[in-house]
Amino acid sequence: MNPPPIDPSSVSTPFDTLLSGGHLVDPAQGLDGAWDLAVRDGRVAAVLPRGTAVPARTRIDVSGKLVIPGMIDTHAHVFQHVTGRFGLDADLCGVQSGVTTLIDQGGPSCMTLPAFREYVVKPKHTRVFAYMSAYLVGGMEGHYFPNLYKPDCLDVDATVKSALANTDIVKGFKAHAELGGFARWGIEVMRLSADIANRAGLPLYIHFGQLWPLPAEGANGVDADTILAQVVPLLKAGDILAHPFTRHPGGFVDQKGQVHGIVREALAKGLKVDVGHGSHFSYRMARIALDAGIVPHTLGADMHGYNTAVPAPPGTPAEHSDAEHMFFGKVRFSLASAMTAMLALGLPLQQVVRMVSCNVVDVFGLPAELGTLALGHPADVTVLHDERGRWALRDNEGTQLVGERLLRPAFCLREGVRHDSDASILPAVEAA
Repeated sequence: MNPPPIDPSSVSTPFDTLLSGGHLVDPAQGLDGAWDLAVRDGRVAAVLPRGTAVPARTRIDVSGKLVIPGMIDTHAHVFQHVTGRFGLDADLCGVQSGVTTLIDQGGPSCMTLPAFREYVVKPKHTRVFAYMSAYLVGGMEGHYFPNLYKPDCLDVDATVKSALANTDIVKGFKAHAELGGFARWGIEVMRLSADIANRAGLPLYIHFGQLWPLPAEGANGVDADTILAQVVPLLKAGDILAHPFTRHPGGFVDQKGQVHGIVREALAKGLKVDVGHGSHFSYRMARIALDAGIVPHTLGADMHGYNTAVPAPPGTPAEHSDAEHMFFGKVRFSLASAMTAMLALGLPLQQVVRMVSCNVVDVFGLPAELGTLALGHPADVTVLHDERGRWALRDNEGTQLVGERLLRPAFCLREGVRHDSDASILPAVEAA
């Protein structure tokens, strides 16, 4: 499908911005080729064959670069200050990393959502939504204190009420289905979380893979390989399973190295899958899942203050109970890094772009005007360096994969306003 043709002589008023010379990919419109993009008044004004002579106040040469819909990060932790070391500056992993829209996963709760709106949603250049925590404590200090996540620490009525009063920013809920919690309290937290999501009529986003250490008495007879099978029957079509490529117990791949059969049942039931890259990503597990036909619908970076090179605020914990998952300031990465990983695993570019654009809109319930460069839609645009060569890509268990295509953010437009990709957390990738 091609955009409607435009007669250059009919353009009497100059466009505000023209991105020319790039390779434009917009899966929502079926575009993948040599197109220039024109912006006026913060909206997409025209998609033109490359080199079309039209007047523009600002011309930006993006030759050799990819031009895609503004990237949407499905898994961010940006409740800065309130969640301690865990929460990053939204613009650091947003527009300064080439990402125009973020979804915070579980930072604010019904008690702290007003602060999230005032201090994150309103003042930042990045567009921010929330999947609100099912727990009263939210994501404070990166779930450092497991006992704050027990059944007594959920309030179904208050959480549903808060979400329904704030549907402009709250698009779903976040909960954890993992061995440390099941060993302590069984499945009750998940029952309550599913009740919240059902009553609000919004998706539930569920973390899989062990997060908390086991209690002193051990696993209390809980087999990590049974967690998925216990949780899936509680869920509805549209709920989202996160971290399919985790190497930790309780994920999509069982302790025998096989994908759980319940995963295919979940997909047939209409559940969705989000990568949730971050600290829970394993190339080894990704290979097993992909070879079994389990391809995630969306891709989130899952950056936070315990797995990125960001200084810790004074007084926050020097360690985390989730220590083997964490990098503690040694790593720099971004959503574009996660895209590079997907390409190295063999997914085609069109599919990877879908995972950070139109698929997110569909799966996460975002406004329909996002995730595409269609005419009249907000001029949220990401421009990526698209480099060819050989790069060493490593996960958090030390597995190395050689990638032959490297994506790096150059800049983005957020409703037509340019933001250069100068975040301190952007990586320098080693040559293979």
